[in-house]
Amino acid sequence: MSKALVSVLALMAGAAVPALAQAQTLRPDQQEFRALYKELVETNTTLSAGSCTVAAARMGARLKAAGFPDADLHYFSVPDHPKEGGLVAILPGKDPKAKAVLMLAHIDVVEAKREDWTRDPFTLVEEGGYFYARGAADDKSMASIWVDSMVRFKKEHYQPRRTLKMALTCGEETNGAFNGAEYLAKHERQLIDAAFALNEGGSGRLDANGKPVFSGIQVGEKLSQNYRLEVTNPGGHSSRPLPNNAIYHLAHALTKVEAYRFPVTFSDTTRDYFTRLEATETPENRAALVALLKNPQDEAARATLEKDPDKNSILHTNCVATMLDAGHATNALPQRARANINCRIFPGTSSEDVRKTLEQAIGDPEVKVTMPEVRNVASAPPPLDPKVLGPAEKLISEMYPGVPQVRLMSAGATDGAFLTPVGIPTYGISGAFHGGGGVGNGVHGLNERTEVKSLYDERDYLFRLVKIYAEAAD
Repeated sequence: MSKALVSVLALMAGAAVPALAQAQTLRPDQQEFRALYKELVETNTTLSAGSCTVAAARMGARLKAAGFPDADLHYFSVPDHPKEGGLVAILPGKDPKAKAVLMLAHIDVVEAKREDWTRDPFTLVEEGGYFYARGAADDKSMASIWVDSMVRFKKEHYQPRRTLKMALTCGEETNGAFNGAEYLAKHERQLIDAAFALNEGGSGRLDANGKPVFSGIQVGEKLSQNYRLEVTNPGGHSSRPLPNNAIYHLAHALTKVEAYRFPVTFSDTTRDYFTRLEATETPENRAALVALLKNPQDEAARATLEKDPDKNSILHTNCVATMLDAGHATNALPQRARANINCRIFPGTSSEDVRKTLEQAIGDPEVKVTMPEVRNVASAPPPLDPKVLGPAEKLISEMYPGVPQVRLMSAGATDGAFLTPVGIPTYGISGAFHGGGGVGNGVHGLNERTEVKSLYDERDYLFRLVKIYAEAAD
C-alpha cells in the first residue's frame, strides 16, 4: 500500500473537520461493530511483533458464533510463516451458476513505535470525532466492515443469489513478506474465484466544513518496485583520496535520478478522473488540466499540476530515493555505497523498462541498477465495468445527492495487483469520505486516524452495496 488508501487520503490536507467532532449516539448494531473493530485494531499484526494468524482466528470466531459452519471458514498459512496466516469465509448463494463477489482486505499493519506516537498505537482511542490507532484506517476499517457484514448477513438468515466470499490476508504492507493474496491467487484460486473483488483504495474527500467534495472509486493502480543503486570500490586510506570514490559516484547518480522526468501518460481511468475533477478545481488548475489532457507534452500545464503532489503522483511514473547506506569506517575510503530508489510505475510500463531508463539517465557504468525483489509484475487495470461501477455510483448518489464522482488510479499498491491478473478484476470501493489531519491522516505514519462518522457511514454503504451486487444478474 498499501496501503492502498494513500493516493486518495493524501488529497485531504487542511483543517480538522468540525462536523465530525460531534458525539454520535450509536445504534445497537453499531455498538456491536465498534466492539469488533476495536478487537481487530487492538490485535497487533505488525510483521515484527504481531500475528495476522491470531487476528484471523479472532475474526473467524466471531463468524462461527454468528452461525458460520467450519466448512465455510478456511484458514490458511504456510509452515515458514506461521504468524502471517489469513482467512477465507464463504456465504453460499442460491444460484450455483452465478459467479461470486469477493470482499478483500489485508489485516497486517505498518510498524508503529509507542515512543513516537501521541497515543498507544495498539489501543483504539476515540477522540474529537476520530478513531486513532495503527490500522484504524489502513486496512482494519474495511476488514472489520467485511467481517461485520458477513455476521449481519448470517444473523438475518440472508441467502444471496450470488455466493459471497471474504478474504482477510497478511503481507500487504511489506515487500518480500508472505503475501496472503498472492498465495490465494497462486495456490487457492478456486477458493476465491469471483466475478470481481471489492478492496481498499477508493475514497472521497471532505472540505474543511465536513462537506463531501467528491467520491472516488479506484480502478487500477501503479506498480511498486524498488531499485538498488550500488557502487563498489577497492577503497583505501582516507589520507590518500582518489577521484574514483563510491559515494561521489552514487551522489551524482542520485542527482540525475532526481532530475529525470518521466513522460506524462494517461490511462482510461486517469483521463476519466482528471476530466471529472475539472469542476472541483481552481481556475488555474482547471485550465492546466484541459491543456494537458489535450497535449500531454504541454510543459507549462505539467509544471502547474506537478505542484500538487497528489496530481503529480498519478500523472506519470515517479521514482524517489528512500534509503542510503555507504562506507565502512570514518577514516577509510568507501568500498561500497548503496541507495534504494522506490518507483511507482504507471500501468503499461514494465519494471525492467524503468530499470533501463534509470540506468540510461544515470549514465555511469560504475553504478549498478538492480531490482532486489519483485512484489508483482505489471498488469493492465480492471475495465471501467458498468456492472461494477454503476451500482456503486448509483448508491453514492442516493446517499449523497449531487456529490461529484470520479474514478481513481492509486499511486500506492494494493493486493488487487495479485487478483486482477488472474481474472478477478479488483476495484477499490468504500463509500467513505475523509478530510484533513495531515497527509493521509497518518496512514503509514504517526497517529493514524479515521473519522468516526465516516467509518459508520462507510459500513452502511458497503453493507447495502454488497447486497445489491449479491442479487444482480450476471
